[in-house]
Amino acid sequence: MEDGNRATIMITNDDGIDAPGLRALVQVLVSTNRYNVQVCAPDSEKSGFSHSITWLHPISAKKVDIDGATVFAVSGTPADCTSLGISKALFPTVADLVVSGINMGSNCGYHMLVAFLFADMRTVAGAREAFFNDIPSISVSLDWVKGKSSHNDFILAAQACIPIIDAVIVEIKKKSYVQGCFLNIDVPVNVANHKGYKLTRQGKSFHKRGFRQVTSETETQGRKMTSAMTMDVDTAAPIETDTSSISPKHLLFRREVSEAQHDNDDTDYKFLQEGYITVTPLAALSRAEVDCHAYFKDWLPSVSESASAL
Repeated sequence: MEDGNRATIMITNDDGIDAPGLRALVQVLVSTNRYNVQVCAPDSEKSGFSHSITWLHPISAKKVDIDGATVFAVSGTPADCTSLGISKALFPTVADLVVSGINMGSNCGYHMLVAFLFADMRTVAGAREAFFNDIPSISVSLDWVKGKSSHNDFILAAQACIPIIDAVIVEIKKKSYVQGCFLNIDVPVNVANHKGYKLTRQGKSFHKRGFRQVTSETETQGRKMTSAMTMDVDTAAPIETDTSSISPKHLLFRREVSEAQHDNDDTDYKFLQEGYITVTPLAALSRAEVDCHAYFKDWLPSVSESASAL
């Protein structure tokens, strides 16, 4: 990116090209009239793919019309979408920043890592794939509560994140943006009345998951059904378990959440529940390096000052 040129931001996600979180983020970014907006996202919701990639067969990309942006829906995983989008095989230029989201559901604590095998980690995986390729990236999630949150909250969440995105682009243009981490942002339920930005560390909040053996009676009932539906407590999408081919000789187990554990330290989950927009530097599979956290400690307050001056 040369000085004076508009920066390019690529949007991806895990919930699919039609997800309200992605559409809201694109709409708000386009409305700023400051960026070239690219979108490379799954053509449908991709549950449980985590950071998996497609290797053995080609993936397809279809042009989609979204005003103000160049958009493709891709048949691959979230990691595939990011990798394809920054490869120059799909877009003529590589984005200056990749933003993954906005996810319907928070990504905090150890749950972020455990979800590598489940669903929420897919949003973080989109940003992590860019990080693996030395492209600055951000993952954004909204602490969605069924019956309380609405699709308009995605618009508010996107607007609340614009000052951070703007500030990151400024640092990228100056070539002073920190290396060695990417940002994970969680927006609280009451986004309209959030308390501001809070630099946090990845905590230890965690939903313990176990297994319960299904009784023979339940197993018999399950075989009569086309599929059994189970719901991960932290995701909006159901996980289908096909039981039609299970014989009586097999043992059948169902995954369940046994216990929720949350730490009370100054961490992402704690401050998110208090109403802050949490900003957490992350590395590959662990907390970000100490110097990354020190960098953002001085940098984040300036974002609020810049936003209030607009």
